[in-house]
Amino acid sequence: MHEQKPTVVLVHGAFADSSSWNGVVDKLQSHGYPVVAASNPLRGLTGDSQYVRQLVVSIEGPVVLVGHSYGGSVISNAAAELDNVRALVFVAAFLPEEGESALALSGKFPGSTLGETLHPVPVTLPDGSQAADLYIEKDKFHQQFAADVPEETAAIMAATQRPVTDVALAEGASAPAWKTVPSWVLRATEDRNIPAQLQTFMAERAKATVVSVSASHAVSLSRPGDVARLINEAAQETG
Repeated sequence: MHEQKPTVVLVHGAFADSSSWNGVVDKLQSHGYPVVAASNPLRGLTGDSQYVRQLVVSIEGPVVLVGHSYGGSVISNAAAELDNVRALVFVAAFLPEEGESALALSGKFPGSTLGETLHPVPVTLPDGSQAADLYIEKDKFHQQFAADVPEETAAIMAATQRPVTDVALAEGASAPAWKTVPSWVLRATEDRNIPAQLQTFMAERAKATVVSVSASHAVSLSRPGDVARLINEAAQETG
């Protein structure tokens, strides 16, 4: 009798939604993995992490937790001291140390051109505080976020992008789960959001297993097979 495969929980980042994982989901399900693509609220790091944490707690059996971009900060927070999280997989993602924010990390090394493409929209958060929802300008989305994705696909992604608040990107992380949970990193070498040099720095600091792929920030769309293979490797090696 075969051991049940772990559930793979996929957490998208800023300027994306759960559909960004569709190609990865298809490949994982074809290999028998139960998969949940979480809807990341993108409102604030603490709240987003708690939301994902509650989802993971509700799942019976082991979990491989996967985060893209800002979703890396979320999964590292969310997995702290959760016994059922077997592995963490960071896909062109942030791996913050305690107190570090995505915003601060973005400026640690040169190469990110994200800031100059952003369009802020003032919003009032549920607690009454003021913030800005950040969107990538539609005419800049393709080159900035998804240069290796077909133009027509990128146009749909730009129209359906989920904004992230400036508050979420500026909020410091809690104690990182990557210090205690085996971690894998997929490094996108052509990333214009999170520079490859920064991805390397964070992966080495976390002592993670690293795979490099020549891809844009939207690597889950352009290279779903590579993403799925790394998740499978993490699941098998921690099984």
